[in-house]
Amino acid sequence: MAHESGPHTLDAEAVRTWSSLALAALGRAREDIDAINVYPVADADTGTNLYLTAESADRALAETFAAPVTKGTTAPVSLAEAVRAYAHGALIGARGNSGTILAQLLRGVADVLGAEPSRTGAPGPLLAQALTRAAEEAYRAVAHPVEGTMLSVAGAAARAGSAVEAAAGTAAGTAVEVARAAYDGARAALAETPGQLAVLGRAGVVDAGGCGLVAVLGALWQALSGQAPAPEPVRGRAVPVPRTDEPCAEEQGGPAYEVVYLLEATEEAVETLRDGLDGLGDSLVVVGGEGLWNVHVHVDDPGAAVEAGVVAGRPYRIRITHFGDERRRARAPRAQRAVVAVVAGEGLAGLCEEAGATTVAARPGEPPTTAELVEAVHRAHAREVVLLPGSAELRTAASAAAERARADGVRVAVIPTRSAVQGLAALAVHDPEGSFDEDVVAMTAAAGATRYGELAVAERQSFTSAGICQAGDVLGLIDGDVALIGTELAATAEAVLERMLGSGGELVTLVLGPEVPDALAGRLETYVQHAHLAVDTVVYRGGRHSAPLLIGVE
Repeated sequence: MAHESGPHTLDAEAVRTWSSLALAALGRAREDIDAINVYPVADADTGTNLYLTAESADRALAETFAAPVTKGTTAPVSLAEAVRAYAHGALIGARGNSGTILAQLLRGVADVLGAEPSRTGAPGPLLAQALTRAAEEAYRAVAHPVEGTMLSVAGAAARAGSAVEAAAGTAAGTAVEVARAAYDGARAALAETPGQLAVLGRAGVVDAGGCGLVAVLGALWQALSGQAPAPEPVRGRAVPVPRTDEPCAEEQGGPAYEVVYLLEATEEAVETLRDGLDGLGDSLVVVGGEGLWNVHVHVDDPGAAVEAGVVAGRPYRIRITHFGDERRRARAPRAQRAVVAVVAGEGLAGLCEEAGATTVAARPGEPPTTAELVEAVHRAHAREVVLLPGSAELRTAASAAAERARADGVRVAVIPTRSAVQGLAALAVHDPEGSFDEDVVAMTAAAGATRYGELAVAERQSFTSAGICQAGDVLGLIDGDVALIGTELAATAEAVLERMLGSGGELVTLVLGPEVPDALAGRLETYVQHAHLAVDTVVYRGGRHSAPLLIGVE
């Protein structure tokens, strides 16, 4: 929900409005920015990466504003709390080179506006200082800064904002004046980027990351002034669409992979990591601080880049992208129909991909966002998409993603799968050659005819629909509810199976978690064979991040 109720002073509400407006502006410009993305790699995703980063930042900010209500207090959110949440959300959700730099820019803003002196300082000078710090931090975060990029635009914005203060003399400029000057300075700098960077000049485009930053700074000025900036002509005579023969990463001679991960590590360890990664590849950007970092690098050996993170600390949310695959997908003609499936577990993801689906990872405590689902729909590169959310909790996000994708011209249907085994059942009957409506009906029917069970281990004492469980108890869930509580995995699994097969069934699907021995599958298969002679059993490995045991009965 956008907050556009006129101009704001430089306070927490202004930050919330800035975030909403920036997200909306990047959403409108996403595809156009993707289209002019030729540096550092022509992989057509800068607009999407900036949008996903801004979406993560906006979500973190929304959670901060909701926290007082959740806790039953009326204490207002302070400016410092708002900017810190905004920057932290961008850090943990940063995507690609451009998103990582945006996260560091917001961190620089938070370093100034989130500090104690900001409570008494004049808004204009504080904002000018914040923009200056942002540009300085961004330049420091990039191993080898290049002019004609997003960094140049950030630096020009900071200088223009500071110039307002210098011109004001003893009378400090207002925050609105500083924001407007920064926005105008950024626009002017963006127009100069084709003359600063040869690859932009050859393609006849401005820098894609800088274009996104202009949108973000325009949103800042709008939040403070209440005036909407004029639409930026991303395409057209001033910024023409690049040639379609721009080379991919391998053809440019650059590294073939992008590696991104969050890292928990000390500053000393990160300095050593920077040196190591700098020797492995290029486009190195490391942002963050206070023990949490976002690492981005382009390399030919992604395993070595991840291993360097393991030596430095604890890497997680690891994403590895092959530029050639992404570029070929963008160049390829659209398929008629595709399936996008949300799955928890690398083994399950492999199964779905073998069946032709585009997968989205759902790791413990890290459900995919609406923006990530929209990205996956576009990545599927089809005119029609069937979306399998895989859990009841993702139903709302999946529906919102479908609406956004439809606005982009993609026909999307959401099948209300509540478990991975229902998704597997739907994929088994998927017919990409039949009509869209018939395919959706068949997949929905297959998912609906599949009862699902799950075994989980209780982390703490709690009340359940089957009674009170203790930490370490084995919970047997059927169709999402705790049906029984046991002490041993195999016996509880048999009890769950018996209840699920009580109303009949033709096929049992077992998905084993990474720590579950193969012997359990053998025991359960034997149990089904002896107790239910006409029922077949199939067994899969869920892989890392999957539940201890998933059960499907069709």
